[in-house]
Amino acid sequence: MTSILRSPQALQLTLALIKPDAVAHPLILEAVHQQILSNKFLIVRMKELLWRKEECQKFYQEHEDSVISASREIAAFFPDFSEQRWYEEEEPQLRCGPVHYSPEGGIHCAAGPGGPGPA
Repeated sequence: MTSILRSPQALQLTLALIKPDAVAHPLILEAVHQQILSNKFLIVRMKELLWRKEECQKFYQEHEDSVISASREIAAFFPDFSEQRWYEEEEPQLRCGPVHYSPEGGIHCAAGPGGPGPA
């Protein structure tokens, strides 16, 4: 599915975490995924993690008494993701379109002259 997104404003990064009880049920997970897409969010990275209880407790403990920092959390889940590079290179392409959603990869990417590819 290819669409053109034209926005005069820069896109913002949002981190969505889907908890295990939703992931455990394929129909619920698909409904959550469709809700994200129907609300016109672009999915630019996706990752499945299996955390032990201790890892989850540590993650939530670090954030329970502070203002959530999206940059810090994105870096925790996607250590190779460069927010600066994304804003400089990928964001303008995604904002101005055309944009292609790849169901296989579960992410959106810029659809350039050579066809869909990573932004």
